[in-house]
Amino acid sequence: MLKRPFDKTKLPSRHVTEGPARAPHRSYYYAMGMTEDEIHQPLVGVATCWNEAAPCNIALSRQAQAVKMGVKQGFGTPREFTTITVTDGIAMGHEGMRSSLASREAIADTVELTMRGHCYDALVGLAGCDKSLPGMMMAMVRLNVPSVFIYGGSILPGKAPQVDEIPEDFRTRDLTVQDMFEAVGRHQNKELSDAALDMLERVACPSAGACGGQFTANTMACVSEAIGLALMNSSGMPAPYESRDAYGEASGRAVMDLIENNIRARDVVTRRSLENAARVVACTGGSTNAGLHLPAIAHEAGIEFYLDDVCEIFRDTPYFVDLKPGGQFVAKDLYDAGGIPVVMKELRKAGLIHEDCMTASGKSIGEELDLIARKADGRVIYPIDTPLTKTGGVVGLKGNLAPEGAIVKVAGIPAENQVFTGPARVFESEEEAFEAVRSRGYEEGEVIVIRNEGPAGGPGMREMLATTAALSGQGMGKKVALITDGRFSGATRGFCVGHVGPEAAQGGPIALLKNGDMITIDAIQGTLSVDLADDELETRRKAWPGARPTNYAAGALWKFAQLVGPTYKGAVTHPGAAAETHVYMDQ
Repeated sequence: MLKRPFDKTKLPSRHVTEGPARAPHRSYYYAMGMTEDEIHQPLVGVATCWNEAAPCNIALSRQAQAVKMGVKQGFGTPREFTTITVTDGIAMGHEGMRSSLASREAIADTVELTMRGHCYDALVGLAGCDKSLPGMMMAMVRLNVPSVFIYGGSILPGKAPQVDEIPEDFRTRDLTVQDMFEAVGRHQNKELSDAALDMLERVACPSAGACGGQFTANTMACVSEAIGLALMNSSGMPAPYESRDAYGEASGRAVMDLIENNIRARDVVTRRSLENAARVVACTGGSTNAGLHLPAIAHEAGIEFYLDDVCEIFRDTPYFVDLKPGGQFVAKDLYDAGGIPVVMKELRKAGLIHEDCMTASGKSIGEELDLIARKADGRVIYPIDTPLTKTGGVVGLKGNLAPEGAIVKVAGIPAENQVFTGPARVFESEEEAFEAVRSRGYEEGEVIVIRNEGPAGGPGMREMLATTAALSGQGMGKKVALITDGRFSGATRGFCVGHVGPEAAQGGPIALLKNGDMITIDAIQGTLSVDLADDELETRRKAWPGARPTNYAAGALWKFAQLVGPTYKGAVTHPGAAAETHVYMDQ
């Protein structure tokens, strides 16, 4: 086979492989068993978030080997490296969750530093858990190198033992980790025995892979295809399927084509491709965390695409893919029904997709969709002209309680339940709220307020799955509402508003609330308000004692709190591409 010609005079790796002055550098490569040809080919970073923290990441190392084979087939030289992940399912419900959002920045930073330090020419990134997906995509766009993203795949659905000790509703549905968090609430409510809880925890998560519903990991996996950074349909296949290796090899070959044609990450990630991604989040009832991560990815490209922009797209996108937590099905079911390509074909029917956007294959979205023969099955993927609801599964809110916005997932919530008015029950932290829920220290009809959990004030903007799942487990998920300046897990059910901004630590109106204040959440009109006059809010603001002190006065969380920006802009920690004076790829 003829060697593929690559001109390294314009590639970053020339700084470590070419010319007499780089003999010391080349000696290191020879020490690792590389051949002369391999040294002088393009160097491709193959970055994974592999670790033994959780099933989300455990299969990534094996999949990376397939990617490396594809790179070699395309006459590139793969250089594998790893970065961190913090897995939300393990971090949930305790102080560890403060590390989650900060890990997104750390992932992007460490991938950037590894690529810069070794002058790699392109990047294939593999990720499995919630923050690792946007973190990896942010690094791609920040570096602006030829890039292909590949998701590690979802977990297989769990099945409960068919024994009388386990309630029938658990026995008759596919299980995900969401069910285990809700089982804790049922157990606290004396509706689930110790033995039943023990049996469920052993079967709910039966394989490698990320959480199986349309929670944050699968939402951002769908985004990776819709935005164009991943090969079409690469995100759907469950993690245990060894046939995923074919997608790994194809991704490795694809990145070599991108190098040859000088197609870079910012050629793929544009304003229009971000809008495509937001459409897919909306129509699948995806995680509210997409309202945080899409602006952060846009920031790396110097594009102003904020929470308002995301929510505007949510507002006029039909919701037609029936996935948990609001619906019935899991990621494997979506894959079996044809996956995101079929979903995007339905969006195209309604003129809701920008077809001219470039993808990692080198083809446009329209060209890729022309190759898809399958149609909506009417079971998992409904036809777009007969959707589950006419507007997206996630809604943006604004009002005197959230001048910078907030977000709520309404997928699976009937329209008549999308307006809620009730008195505030204020808690200063997630721990306070969870203890009150555990001990039934709240009343039906209240709006539970959890503040001081924003990006800076938390620090870390924790997710509240333990609290919301406990409410659902107690049968109160539809009888109370909840608002926070923190986040909600993609697995959260119920009327739960997150990302309230400005956050309490910045003196936002959420910091000024008192028990009994009447709060109205209206997801139909898109408003979040408190029944207080402006002069009363101003009086309280003048009396506000200032941000609540935290115990994080040093270390990574302190650094994150000092640098992090507002939630509606993605809670990012650096000025972004708009402030660049040079791009890594052009050094």
